[in-house]
Amino acid sequence: MPVLTYRALFADRGFRALWSATALTVAAGTAVSLALATEVHDRTGSALLSALALFGPSIMQVVGAATLMSVADASPPRRTLAGVTAIVAAVTAGQALLPLEPVSRLGLVLATAYVVSIGAGARWGLLARIVPEASFRLARSAMNVAVGAFQVVGFAVGGLLLQVLSVRGVFALAAVLSTLAVLVLLAGLDEHAPRRGGRPGLRATWQGNRRLLAEPHTRPLLLALCIPNGLVVGCEALFVPYAGSAAGVLFVAGALGMLSGDVLVGRVLGVERRRRWGTPLRVLLAAAFVPFVLPLPLAVAAVLAAVGSAGFGASLLQQEQLVALAPEDVRGQALGVEGSARMTAQGACAVLAGALADIVGAGVAITVLALSSLAVTAMLAPALARAESAARHRTAGA
Repeated sequence: MPVLTYRALFADRGFRALWSATALTVAAGTAVSLALATEVHDRTGSALLSALALFGPSIMQVVGAATLMSVADASPPRRTLAGVTAIVAAVTAGQALLPLEPVSRLGLVLATAYVVSIGAGARWGLLARIVPEASFRLARSAMNVAVGAFQVVGFAVGGLLLQVLSVRGVFALAAVLSTLAVLVLLAGLDEHAPRRGGRPGLRATWQGNRRLLAEPHTRPLLLALCIPNGLVVGCEALFVPYAGSAAGVLFVAGALGMLSGDVLVGRVLGVERRRRWGTPLRVLLAAAFVPFVLPLPLAVAAVLAAVGSAGFGASLLQQEQLVALAPEDVRGQALGVEGSARMTAQGACAVLAGALADIVGAGVAITVLALSSLAVTAMLAPALARAESAARHRTAGA
């Protein structure tokens, strides 16, 4: 039977452990990114290296998705996820203990991001096994809340700690949080058998990825989860040049809007209403950022950022369809590829947004990115409608 409430979800020991470990990992990773970007900028004065410190790990994840993501389905997921988190904790502890140069720290963070991308496939594949398939949307909504909320916590706490601790002190705290995440995973999760046999590796990953991209319905879902969303993240990456010292208001408004959209889609809307709201949410996601070409009052810009970010809730519907349509033996890989590709697209679009804003200004760049997102959404609409119908029939047949 599907789990229909957040309370019922958190009554499950395995889900609690996965959610808590994810929250700890996100908080640690966010604090590390902020500390590293701060040190890189202070030591080198390079805006490019500072941007790489913040967005480089996201871009790096696509390498893991293209090479070793088959580990997500061909290895025991609990052991894989705990092992990846332990590696992150060890590397972060090394960063705290060793007096490294900024470029060396950046290289270690990028290498760690490669390993983290593999853990993402194990995490989302494990989530799909812990909860019934009909409850995956609700569970992913709760996980998104963990990610969004603890990104805010990581940035806020990391920023405060940098006022009283050294960069190496922030790395030490992040290592402690990652170690706690390992303990939570080992204590709270049961092991599951691999989804399929065979040896994971480059060849198996490419074979699985080709299967996913060859599927007529999973391909547009993957594109829709990466490109329109990534372009809107590019809009958000320009809040600082757009609003200056008041950019924090826009970031908070966007985070609250995203969390509200996740709760709306994950918990409030019923099946039929979710289907009707899917397209409007995808349109709203980008349309709210079109007016930023104007010098908007801060309150108006904050409201638009919150309303637009609520449109990210449409991703839950597409992820639910991806679970229904992906072949069972590569489902973890499918979810890992989706997560890594989405993070990479967001990082790449953020860098693109910065380059465009240097030429035409932040407001114009935000509007151009928003209109581009709307155009991609419109082009993918027919294929997404067919994917939704196929997922509905697949679920009904199951």
